[in-house]
Amino acid sequence: MPASLSDLKTGFSKLGLSKSLVIAHASLRAFGPIEGGADTMLTALLDSTRGIIMPTFTYKTMLNPDVGPAHNGITYGSQQDLNKMAEPFHADMPVDPSMGVLAEVLRKHPKAKRSSHPIQSFAGIRADALINSQTIFNPLGLIGLLADNDGWVLLLGVDHTVNTSIHYAEKLAGRMQFIRWALTPDKVVECPGFPGDSDGFNAIAIDVEKYTRREEIGGALVQAVHLKSLINAVTKKIKENPFALLCTRQDCERCNAVRWA
Repeated sequence: MPASLSDLKTGFSKLGLSKSLVIAHASLRAFGPIEGGADTMLTALLDSTRGIIMPTFTYKTMLNPDVGPAHNGITYGSQQDLNKMAEPFHADMPVDPSMGVLAEVLRKHPKAKRSSHPIQSFAGIRADALINSQTIFNPLGLIGLLADNDGWVLLLGVDHTVNTSIHYAEKLAGRMQFIRWALTPDKVVECPGFPGDSDGFNAIAIDVEKYTRREEIGGALVQAVHLKSLINAVTKKIKENPFALLCTRQDCERCNAVRWA
């Protein structure tokens, strides 16, 4: 039987986030059938929180130059075919499919506001101050502002490998960030602060267990993690072990760049 709006709202209410701003990451597939699909999910979230933001990243804008800074976690000149297919960023550019359908539904909502970063944009509803705070030089800084506002991370049928807030904490801990380049309508823009790989992020789960609330909603596991506590746990872990949360893939250029820095 498909989950209804009432079912979702009942589940979300148990998380106790009605007065909280949240950053959400979602796989609707994990929930099974939902009456009304992603629109119903977004309505349930808006009815159960103070406001919501989601990453609305657009990787199709990215370019790989022939040369660039050393130790940048990239093989220069290796994606000429993709360069030819790159598209300039614009405000209505669809969200990259890897972000999930809910992020695209949020982006298209008439009350949503989207930031203008050509790779790492965010969209939000009832969260204009967060969206407006993003800059090209500190693309994830709005997550820090969310933490200062006692915000939460919502993982909807997904795990920490998609938890963008961990990338922000990595930067606070002093971990290497990268430079990438994006196409805009009038020029190529250098985008600092591009994060590393996230495949190793589930290692933080045990550290944030006591700051995590869980509910099974519509057949999916939903986790709410207190953002400030998550950031503190990540920075502590990396300062104790500079290689913490890196992935184990031998061919991961960004994790290898961190190890060899």
